[in-house]
Amino acid sequence: MKHLLNGQVQSFLTAVRCDLSARALLITLLFASPTLAATATQPSYIDLSPAKGVVYLPIKGNPVVAVLVMHRTMNFLTHPACTELSKRGFLVLCMNSRFENNEAQVRFEELALDVKMGVEYLRNYPGISTILLWGHSGGAPIMSFYSAVAEKGSAYCRDSARLSPCNDPALDHLPAIDGLILTDGHPGNPTMVMRGLNPAVSVQSDGKLRIDPSLDALSVTNGFNRNGQSHYSSDFRSRFFAAQAGRMQSLIAQAQALRTEISKGQERYPDDDMYLIPGGGPPSGGITGAVHLYVLDPSIDEVMSTERPHRIILNNGQPTTAMIHSVFKADPQSALLSRTFRYGTKQFTVSSFLSANAVRATDSIASIEECSTNNSTLCALPQVTVPLLVVGMGASILIRDAERFEAVAASHDKELVYIEGANHWYAPCRECGANPAAYENATRNFFDYVSGWINRRFAKEAKSVGQ
Repeated sequence: MKHLLNGQVQSFLTAVRCDLSARALLITLLFASPTLAATATQPSYIDLSPAKGVVYLPIKGNPVVAVLVMHRTMNFLTHPACTELSKRGFLVLCMNSRFENNEAQVRFEELALDVKMGVEYLRNYPGISTILLWGHSGGAPIMSFYSAVAEKGSAYCRDSARLSPCNDPALDHLPAIDGLILTDGHPGNPTMVMRGLNPAVSVQSDGKLRIDPSLDALSVTNGFNRNGQSHYSSDFRSRFFAAQAGRMQSLIAQAQALRTEISKGQERYPDDDMYLIPGGGPPSGGITGAVHLYVLDPSIDEVMSTERPHRIILNNGQPTTAMIHSVFKADPQSALLSRTFRYGTKQFTVSSFLSANAVRATDSIASIEECSTNNSTLCALPQVTVPLLVVGMGASILIRDAERFEAVAASHDKELVYIEGANHWYAPCRECGANPAAYENATRNFFDYVSGWINRRFAKEAKSVGQ
């Protein structure tokens, strides 16, 4: 506890008197996370309105590299990278965006302005010479979008082909960054929403839901197994993925029609309106309540395996090169909630759907118009030339995505590696191996590898603190 009661936290306490969010954060830091005080870090709250952040400083040394961590809506103020990277000698700024815990209000293009606030703060931080962006999960499309606009200007995102083009002049002057790290990043919320859509669901004229049995992934007839891994035929998979894309296109058309009516003053509100998607998945991100076919059937190689051999760090810390196949275990229970309102109905607005959750496609896996949305990692990376590290987790549902990120990036200095047995949150997948300890070193292996990559490129004169 004594490490927390230093000069930086004293300033934090002053801010707490007038900031309820900071007060709640302090309670979390001091009491809800008892191990945090024992780590070699010094956290301090900073106001980056309309965003917020916590700076994590290593106890020893003077960091020259800073890492900025942020997600679209999730609370990342105590993300694992905050402490793990600061223990290894780096300054880490962990941020919550202006849309914290508010998926319905997300206007994707504005997220870059929150990142900008963080980058500007770090550019003025004494001793910091290098700034890296950390894109985990839904942070990947944000950080890659920021990087693309910082390099190419807002012309990149103003394309009229976008469902929600940029129109904020503040995006014309984003400060440059020095590198990009994507860790189990996904291709963008629009693609993930589409992959989780239940295409068997339709809304009838009386408002009731209809289930098309020929597209029902939760039907035993089609291959569903409530108690383990499902197995779907190639024909069903092809029809299912095409129908997911078809439903997404119908949703886009409906939302665009509503947007036109709103602009003409023909709707009940002059600015926006709710946009519900039954069978669309959970109101927030994640797989519970969505119908991701590969979550039910992890044998679907076009998502769960690489096309080529790549480096993987084994549990013993040694690298090898191999084809990567996810060790993720099927999760049939997650999809059973897709027909509920609480877990299976997306709750957007017309604007947030078109800005952050819609993409044009004819197949939800193989044929996506990546640049029809700004919320697309695969659209942004061909514009990014800074050094890039892509890390895939061996127990993830994003195996092929990581491979594609590295392939399309314009960076000359780019690297792809996988961590054996790590789940989405970098932790060991205890149900995925021969025994619960099969991947027990996953977290350490991951952060040690990332730390080494950073030091080799950006901190050659600084010694990594280590654990």
